[in-house]
Amino acid sequence: MEFRRFALYYAPPAQAEWTRTCTAWLGWDMQTGQPVAHPAVAGLSVDEITATPRKYGLHGTLKPPFRLADGTGLDALRTEAAALAARFAPVSLNGLELVRFGGFLALRPAGSEAALRPLADACVRDLDRFRAAPGPDELARRRGAGLGSAQEANLVQWGYPFVMELFRFHITLTGRLKPPVLDRARAALAERLDSALPRPFVLSDIALVGEAGDGMFHLLDRYPLSG
Repeated sequence: MEFRRFALYYAPPAQAEWTRTCTAWLGWDMQTGQPVAHPAVAGLSVDEITATPRKYGLHGTLKPPFRLADGTGLDALRTEAAALAARFAPVSLNGLELVRFGGFLALRPAGSEAALRPLADACVRDLDRFRAAPGPDELARRRGAGLGSAQEANLVQWGYPFVMELFRFHITLTGRLKPPVLDRARAALAERLDSALPRPFVLSDIALVGEAGDGMFHLLDRYPLSG
């Protein structure tokens, strides 16, 4: 399979109950590369409200999607991503909680996420030679959302506004929703997740993922945090 973009993710462990629940909610399992049936929720179209995040799979972004730069290749990216992971120990946070985040629903760290910042920053910075510069259309699309000065600086230097000091770890579960739909979706997710979310929340590896020609993301490799 050919891939047009790559990214570094946190990919939840496949065997965890909360992973299975959220994967079915999104309707796409990037670990198997297969669609998954949504749960039936009265009064709510899960398929519709998850259409935007579905293609990315269940994940937390560490290095946003990028095209490979000229003169680089997937084999070298794999080697350097594995070496980066080997420098870091597993990251332990207090837990995950379901929150409203910028108009959509997501899982966010409970308490401080400071322990995760060095790993996320390294994924962006130390693998940046593999990233092709964004083209004019992508830059215009990013800027169309209205960027502050720090976001613009990140876009120019790293190809994405919300990295480094603006990084906020999250696992997206819906697209942007209006309040009545958001409230129903939050209640449905809370019913399924509140007792299953991990506490503590431990990141023990990072994942390299690729975007196929149809826009769906697939898990390619996992690299243990073994430093």
